[in-house]
Amino acid sequence: MQREVWLDFLRVTACFMVLVVHSTEPFYLGGEGGLILTPTDAFWVAVFEGLCRCCVPVFLIASSYLQFPLHYPAGEFFKRRAVRILVPMLIWTLVYALAWGEPVQNLKGLLLNFNYAAGHLWFVYMLAGIYLLMPLLSPWAEKVSRRELSIYLGIWVFTTFIPLIRSAVGGEAPLIQAADGLPAAALYPLWGEASWNPFGTFYYVSGFVGYLLWGLYIRKFMENTPRVARLGWVMFLLGFLSIVSGLLFQFSETPGGFPLSGSLALAVHWESPILFCGFPVLLSALGLVLVFRRIDGGESFFYRRIVRPFSEAGYGMYLIHMLVLAPVVGFFRDWLGLGADGVLGVWTTPVQILASALCSFVVVGFAAVVLQRIPRLGKYLMG
Repeated sequence: MQREVWLDFLRVTACFMVLVVHSTEPFYLGGEGGLILTPTDAFWVAVFEGLCRCCVPVFLIASSYLQFPLHYPAGEFFKRRAVRILVPMLIWTLVYALAWGEPVQNLKGLLLNFNYAAGHLWFVYMLAGIYLLMPLLSPWAEKVSRRELSIYLGIWVFTTFIPLIRSAVGGEAPLIQAADGLPAAALYPLWGEASWNPFGTFYYVSGFVGYLLWGLYIRKFMENTPRVARLGWVMFLLGFLSIVSGLLFQFSETPGGFPLSGSLALAVHWESPILFCGFPVLLSALGLVLVFRRIDGGESFFYRRIVRPFSEAGYGMYLIHMLVLAPVVGFFRDWLGLGADGVLGVWTTPVQILASALCSFVVVGFAAVVLQRIPRLGKYLMG
């Protein structure tokens, strides 16, 4: 199979975006849950989230583009995915459990969920669920028509507006708790949901599975032309503006002046415009994919020596990046100060975010490439 060079560029860019997002989080998460020190910090949080929040959906679309429908039997697929995804995740989960927090409690908790000290590992659990569905959907995906797939995508796109619908009508009827049982704001019941049934009409056609379908649609039915790329730029810009305006509105609606602070529930409320399966993030993710499809350059030195090795080690980069990023973020915060009172004034925050992400990206990238190339052991460490 001919290598899709543009996907290597896309994956490496998405890896960098992950580090930007995680470098931005300390500027609105803190204290009891949510903490934004200055209006300048609020602005830069909105900008960087608007630019980079689509990173996780981009990974899923790229994975779907290459693997869906399956190219080999389900048993072989699961065997490959176990070695590629689950074994490295288990190894680094143990590393995080021992390195951060209370090791005994962390290890006990691993029987039920990921270690919350390494919160980014939630992605692997979600990805495993998507992989479980792929063999079931693959026979349909091989034969689906453009019209049929468009109908299902239209239904899924509608579900990206459900959080807004809940917010608009909430409080007018008895509320139910989220299906996952985690502490969260109660939800307004919609379309079959009730206190005894959280699985409503759209439960099974919502969530990250939509990005699996988008990867299929783009590969099978969307042209790769300059016109489509221009559409991608428009979509990305609209998604960016929607995220920025949505976050700034959420911050402005928070009672009291700066610093803005509150519980974890407040932080969750702030993040409603940047839900991974919300419409603004969908727009920016699809736009970015359509733009990157026009990239070539597979013969360049930069691609062969940097982009492709980093792309092949991208999953390992995701697994280990917090081990590097956390101390790097702490270093720049101590060195440059905070907010407008920092060394660079109003530019302190964006420089901290970009410097933390870039330095961590370089270190993590080269470390992941080296670890992946260790004979026999590398594939179990980095996937």
